Amino acid sequence: MGQVSKNARTSSSTQKFFCGCGGEVKMKSIFSGGKLKNLAICEKCKRQERKPGDFK
Repeated sequence: MGQVSKNARTSSSTQKFFCGCGGEVKMKSIFSGGKLKNLAICEKCKRQERKPGDFK
């Protein structure tokens, strides 16, 4: 059999992010000011950041 191209391979991986308070970080899309903004929000302390990596 021939090899499968790298673009045809499927990989499903999910990554969970956690805040310093111990809460889980979820991504949310909010429409405000005529623009769509993606925010990372901690469910426990309600802290908002631009991306999940900013919680470190």
